[in-house]
Amino acid sequence: MACAKLVRLAYNMSNTRKIHSTANRMSSNWKDLMKKELENGNSGKQEKTHHPVCIYRVPHNMRRVEPKAYRPNNISIGPCHHGAPHLRYMEDLKTTFYRRLFNNHANQPKLDQAFKFLEEQQTNVRRCYNEDIKFSSDEFLQMMLVDGSFIVQLLRDLSASEFGKVPCLSPWMLPIIRREMIMLENQLPMFVLSKLFELTSVDSAPSGPNNCLKDLALRFFYPLLQVDSDYTLDTKKAGDLRGLHFLDLLRSAIRPDLEGEKPRNFQPHMIHSVTELIEAGVKIKADESKQLLDISFGKKWGFLTRQLTIPPLYINDHRGTVFRNIVAFENCHKDCNPDVTTYLFFFNGLINSARDVSLLHYKGVLHHSLGNDNTVSELINNITKEIVRDKTESYLYKVVNDANKYFASFYARKRASLVHHYLTSWVVGVSTIGALLALYFTFIQTVCSFADSFEAFKNQSFGSAFIDVFCIPVRGVPTNDRKSENSKTEDAATKLERGTQF
Repeated sequence: MACAKLVRLAYNMSNTRKIHSTANRMSSNWKDLMKKELENGNSGKQEKTHHPVCIYRVPHNMRRVEPKAYRPNNISIGPCHHGAPHLRYMEDLKTTFYRRLFNNHANQPKLDQAFKFLEEQQTNVRRCYNEDIKFSSDEFLQMMLVDGSFIVQLLRDLSASEFGKVPCLSPWMLPIIRREMIMLENQLPMFVLSKLFELTSVDSAPSGPNNCLKDLALRFFYPLLQVDSDYTLDTKKAGDLRGLHFLDLLRSAIRPDLEGEKPRNFQPHMIHSVTELIEAGVKIKADESKQLLDISFGKKWGFLTRQLTIPPLYINDHRGTVFRNIVAFENCHKDCNPDVTTYLFFFNGLINSARDVSLLHYKGVLHHSLGNDNTVSELINNITKEIVRDKTESYLYKVVNDANKYFASFYARKRASLVHHYLTSWVVGVSTIGALLALYFTFIQTVCSFADSFEAFKNQSFGSAFIDVFCIPVRGVPTNDRKSENSKTEDAATKLERGTQF
């Protein structure tokens, strides 16, 4: 018995020593890991280049609202979705475009230069993505060359056909490819595409839009935001736009031209809905001459009425995808003002119901092809779902603050209350007007009754009788003094006339 206790005691002591030894070893290991992490961070700062992280995985909270808006279903560009089983059938098409770009006599000698450029820039290209790329060097470089060649040759084919049909591509595929090529996770760094475009340019080609990659890209993607595909942005302006990739380029093209000392400032509250603004006397006007994000608010027809001017917005599933991806980029990229996000929060405030959509459509501000107004309302409200609004960097702060200030004025509140309770629909409006007419005629009848009942009113005009009847509660019923005075005046005039005759 005693021997068994001694054996158990020795066993427990041995286990205790092992636990302490393991704990000490783990204590030493975690310290070393944290020191190594610090060293890696310092070395990463020293290796920072002029190509920042600009292509991101969409955050989970945004993705779960509408997953299909961020995940390509037909074609992959770049490493984020490369090799996905449902996208492999398009690899042959991309390879065909690669052959067409480099298989001609002019560009075949440039292939070695493209190899050299990609090998030299591989590290910088990888750093443009916010996650570690798991592909080997050969796989990564091959993917970048094929995907980049596909994009460059596609834009060249579109330019040659005046953005009509493209060889090797069915007409129905072009809108789908356009939609998926603008997704945040389906991007290539712009400097890679620019180099491939430059290497494969024909030396004898005249200078103009066909020699500007950014202009071709904007002409290709602009129909995603507007129904009219006639693109009017001049080449010089397109070349000056910032574009870390195609999505950033499109975002830069629709940003407003801000002027003044404080183009962005604090905006504490959202704007009221369209229904409330119209009830308060705000006129809504569509202005097709302005850029998409150029919204203004000012006086109209005197000091009591205001006008909110908004460029037309065309919304459908494809444009919803564009806006969602731009919002995701603005939320992920630190060197980025949230202008498009602010614009969408502005529309989120304007639209609270299907009635708001109907009013905006009637005013020519909102156009859609989604079946009914409820669907549009849900789409616009869901685009900013799971997004935190940046109150400090709003380019619409003056528009919203001025509109809310006007809405809080005495005139606007009383007018809104009157319209809301008595003129909300044509049925209520007709009933209100009928009640007012009935009240008016009742009052007229009362005046006439008083005029017939009292001798003092009989010889008065309707206006005088109306005023006297209205003032009866204060003055009382007028006497016949006025009548007697009138009679005396008439008698004196008669006597004077008779005396003149004699």
